[in-house]
Amino acid sequence: MKAVIATLVLVIGLLSLNGCSSWVYRIDVPQGNFLEQKDIDKLRIAMTKEQVKYVLGTPVASNAFDNDTWHYFYALKGGNGSQFKKQLIVEFKDDKLVDLKGDFEKSADFNTPLDI
Repeated sequence: MKAVIATLVLVIGLLSLNGCSSWVYRIDVPQGNFLEQKDIDKLRIAMTKEQVKYVLGTPVASNAFDNDTWHYFYALKGGNGSQFKKQLIVEFKDDKLVDLKGDFEKSADFNTPLDI
């Protein structure tokens, strides 16, 4: 009988500890380059790689086999389990910006070079 009561108390104790797991503080974990639409709006076609790097920063990942494609990626894993992801792919040709792809909108002035 004592063994049954001890087992029951142990099971109830473990179940109550499981309910307390929501009290544990978990930090948000950001990774990558945080970009905003206002940063993307500054980009123009025919910008050099240095100019793009000045505006957006160093890309998270660069392709060792294709130096003309840069990947900007940002992920935030919230402590509460939520997730947020954004990516931007910047493409160059002859060291000049030619295209943007990803989760951001191109600005209306993107196709107007800075030289004009």
